[in-house]
Amino acid sequence: MKKNRLIYLPLGGAGEIGMNAYVYGYGPEGKERLILVDLGVTFPDMDGTPGVDLILPDISWLAARADRLEAIFITHAHEDHIGALAHFWGQLKAPVFARKFTAAIGRLKMEDQGLDPATITTVDAYPEIIEAGPFNVSFLPVSHSIPESSAMVIDTPEGRIVHTGDFKLDGNPMVGEPFDAKLWHSVAKEGVKVLTCDSTNVFSPNPGRSEATLGAEIEGLVAGAKGMVAATTFASNVARVRTLAVAARDAGRSVVLLGRAMRRMVGVAKETGVLTDFPPTLSPEDAAQVSRENLMLIVTGSQGERRAASAQLSRGKYLGFELAEGDMFLFSSKTIPGNEKSVARIMNAFSEIGVDVVDDDDGRYHVSGHANRPDLEAVHDLMKPKILIPMHGEHRHLREHAKIGLAKGIGAEVAPNGTMLDLTGDTPEIVEYIETGRTYLDGNVMIGAFDGVVRDRIRMARNGHVMVTLIVEDNAPLGDAWAEVMGLPEKGRSKTPLAEVIEKEVNEFLERSNAKTMRDDDKIDDAVRRIVRQASLEEVGKKPEVTVVVSRLMS
Repeated sequence: MKKNRLIYLPLGGAGEIGMNAYVYGYGPEGKERLILVDLGVTFPDMDGTPGVDLILPDISWLAARADRLEAIFITHAHEDHIGALAHFWGQLKAPVFARKFTAAIGRLKMEDQGLDPATITTVDAYPEIIEAGPFNVSFLPVSHSIPESSAMVIDTPEGRIVHTGDFKLDGNPMVGEPFDAKLWHSVAKEGVKVLTCDSTNVFSPNPGRSEATLGAEIEGLVAGAKGMVAATTFASNVARVRTLAVAARDAGRSVVLLGRAMRRMVGVAKETGVLTDFPPTLSPEDAAQVSRENLMLIVTGSQGERRAASAQLSRGKYLGFELAEGDMFLFSSKTIPGNEKSVARIMNAFSEIGVDVVDDDDGRYHVSGHANRPDLEAVHDLMKPKILIPMHGEHRHLREHAKIGLAKGIGAEVAPNGTMLDLTGDTPEIVEYIETGRTYLDGNVMIGAFDGVVRDRIRMARNGHVMVTLIVEDNAPLGDAWAEVMGLPEKGRSKTPLAEVIEKEVNEFLERSNAKTMRDDDKIDDAVRRIVRQASLEEVGKKPEVTVVVSRLMS
């Protein structure tokens, strides 16, 4: 009989920031009972994933073992931790557990996908225990930039695992629970075998700052503004949204929430009792009766999303609102790496209008929701784990975090996505590499990253497309072929329309082709593709994607 083992396998979130999905298992090798912590998404960009709506982890390994999956636990309601749940639940069909606020967000997502929201069970915080096969799991409150974030306390036959989720050491987060060192110490007192720990800010050398430090700065900024004020932040950062709204109220301004995600997050926070003292808000229709210097818009789109309220305001009117010269727009947020161009585009568009753009200004108007290096070390010292597994970070973050643990004598291993660790002993051991990747939500269809759909889209974007249509009758061309050109210059080196150049070359080929060639659609296709690409290269310097349509008339 095979010996039982304790395993860890990240399917997303390790080696990247976003798309979190972490598997733990216990049992005989290859027959472990499994749990999943988080199931999130990341977001596409026009350079690498044009047209894609969402990027999700490849869960094929887990889906193939869904009969062994005991439960899914969601640490908090950020999209990179919960965003893929409703998309993949149909493949996994395991019970889902979350705390009240997170569960409410999750149920809305399940309803959006036509699924039963009752599949998500609301649970209380530690010490309430959920039994999931060989695991006893609890939600340990922790501060972060969204209410009711939790670490997971996972008790196994081999010892206790503490999976931090995203966290910071904030004694006054304004909304949600503060970090409770005594509570965490009580968890550590029983002994921690494994600390699976957030690595996002491992390179930030100073202790993190509290959300409470922002109020006075934001209040002063809003109080001094003359025209209309607009501000954007992550909709999920309910504490920041509240700080912005309070600053508006204190400055005598009425608050308008713009963007579906903003309204949804604030609404759920109120319904679940997380937010009890949010200032009154106006609908866009009612706000039309208020003078613009007495308004503050709190809007979605802090990362430059093209369809969000910020971007729409930068392009002109949105729901009757229009920013003008002398107005102010505040980015109370950090730009996620990769979004710099999109954010800069919006900032410049506002600047062209004459709007004064204010960014986070070295932390005056934004603080991170993740623990910095000294805070991470404090948690290491508090929990005293035998094993440290860095997670939630790019590879360089994981590697640096592991170095910190090793320097303290803690067994540590860098385990990017697809790396299965055996945690049974006192040191982690890599035992297997699993094929992992990404899944794209493209419209309403799931496609694989290597299915070729996005690759072809990128090729067409870079090189254009030509479609050539020809008619064949009795193994001979009937009339001339014709070409349709998309995404390429109309004329090239010869100053003749590119379509005409291509048609001339293709028709000369057809005239000299024998009956044997004209009987074979594949030979025609190959030859026409080569001709089109060569003619386009000579004329405009591009080798386009080519579609050849051969229509045959039956005699």
